[in-house]
Amino acid sequence: MCGTGGSEAGRAGQVTSGAVTDQQVADQRVAGGGPQDVLLAADGRRYVSPAPLARDLRSADARDRPSRNDSLTSQLSSVIGGPVGDHALIGRARFWTPVRVLMLFSVLFLAFGWFGKAGCLQQTTTAEGALTLDWNNSRQYVAMCYSDTVPLYGAERLNEGAFPYKKAWVEKNPDGTAEIRYMEYPVLSGLYQYLSMRIAKMWDALPLPGALQVVIYFNVVAVGLALAWLITVWASAMMCGRRIWDAALIACSPLVIAHIFTNFDALATALAATGLLAWARRRPVLAGVLLGLGGAAKLYPLLLLGPIVVLCLRADPMAHPHRQAMRLRDIDGLPALGRWLRETPYRTAIFATRPLGSGVLTVGAALGTWAAVNLPIALLFRPGWREFFRLNTARHADPDSLYNVITSFTGWAGFDGDLGHAEQPIVLNMVSLLAFVTACVVIAYIGLTAPRRPRLAQLCFLVIAAFLLTNKVWSPQYSLWLVPIAVLALPHRRILLAWMTVDALVWVPRMYYYLGLDHKGLPEQWFTATVLVRDLVVVGLCALVVYQIYRPASDLVRRDFVDDPIGGVVDGAPDPRRPWLPEGLRPRLARV
Repeated sequence: MCGTGGSEAGRAGQVTSGAVTDQQVADQRVAGGGPQDVLLAADGRRYVSPAPLARDLRSADARDRPSRNDSLTSQLSSVIGGPVGDHALIGRARFWTPVRVLMLFSVLFLAFGWFGKAGCLQQTTTAEGALTLDWNNSRQYVAMCYSDTVPLYGAERLNEGAFPYKKAWVEKNPDGTAEIRYMEYPVLSGLYQYLSMRIAKMWDALPLPGALQVVIYFNVVAVGLALAWLITVWASAMMCGRRIWDAALIACSPLVIAHIFTNFDALATALAATGLLAWARRRPVLAGVLLGLGGAAKLYPLLLLGPIVVLCLRADPMAHPHRQAMRLRDIDGLPALGRWLRETPYRTAIFATRPLGSGVLTVGAALGTWAAVNLPIALLFRPGWREFFRLNTARHADPDSLYNVITSFTGWAGFDGDLGHAEQPIVLNMVSLLAFVTACVVIAYIGLTAPRRPRLAQLCFLVIAAFLLTNKVWSPQYSLWLVPIAVLALPHRRILLAWMTVDALVWVPRMYYYLGLDHKGLPEQWFTATVLVRDLVVVGLCALVVYQIYRPASDLVRRDFVDDPIGGVVDGAPDPRRPWLPEGLRPRLARV
């Protein structure tokens, strides 16, 4: 990205302009130079380097150099010495490697994110002298520091030390009715909150610097989320291949400042990114386990299984590889059964050599892992476990959904009309589900019939974007789901930076809309207008991704004979010579 670590290599790459004789070479060695200081040209002449050469003269010449080919990055690099030198040995830096620079950027922007929420951690005393949070005069909205973590500490009864999904309480609704409530988050997110609460209470009980328990709890949660985001950046960088500096857009995203500590979504992004990395490294079972864990934290990592299966369906030749392992029909007793079980790793390895076999292993491992995490809670605390699904079914259209945007500008009463707080929007649920399923069918059709097989990141981005656009809920922190996969799918820096900035700025009218007109807040249409702009930008990104699927020559990732850095078993795999899919689902010939 810049010239870090390139000065020594640059000096080593410079040579004197004239050829030297054997006597001059000998004089140079006597003067202190060594054999490594003599360069042999293609025409047989030898040159003397003015400075000692680097020990390793290899250079990662295929690595993308944004400081040289991107005007925005080139201007930014002037802060630390300008673009990388012409003679720099790329990839030979001893300390400031790309990953370490990315980690530094990530920590810096995570710090900005924490300071953005710090205003809501201020403490004050009540009239009775008790210590409490200073949210007076709607500080959480005026300072735009609101985080779900703080109010949920009391709302989910974590302050009582209660175990999630076991603890129940009665909550009064705005319409005067009451209902029994439980922890509203998926199992892994709920257990993370419980563990953070136990650490916060332990800290509070020890003779350590003190604060309100909710403040300690927020900071414990923030440390875990920061580590999860660092893992997200690292895994994404590993998947960028020769374009490793694209991951700087993840580390330095404005959405990190706005929403990394708004909720617990960084847990899911870390598991989704590492799951895709495992798939890229042809570890289908590990990929499934990580995606299954991600689905137990937030549901969206399970959506990534769809693109994996689609690409495996397209690439699989449906030819069974030769194998010598025992078959089920050969089991005729306990010794044979024992042999069959011992051969399971071998059968799995053989099965994983096929694209469709890898896809099946990943899906099976993901669903099995999700079930293994959820089953104990579902059996022991069934009402609490069902709360997440019940609440999502009963929720009405959130203020930041497209359905509410239409209502805001037209006065439309919605698909279900005026509903009470506890009434389920049955028609809205059905429309939202059908819209998403339709979008997935279209994406699958594109993946199967495009002239060249799309990259996995492209289809994953389309699926996640379709889910957010068609869903009745788009909480602000959900935009973090798109950040890593957008960088992998569409690494156009200015375009992505513009989208991330627009999406992050939606937070401003959102907070002032929640402030209310009585407290000099903004009208609803100011907020919904910015939501509409955000959605249109995301639709535009989807259009660009589809365009590059059908015009792969415009895809920056696929330059220099690269196919799919995260494709795993389908990376570089041609379409089957004997297509087995129906005629309507086979690849189309590219237009001339």
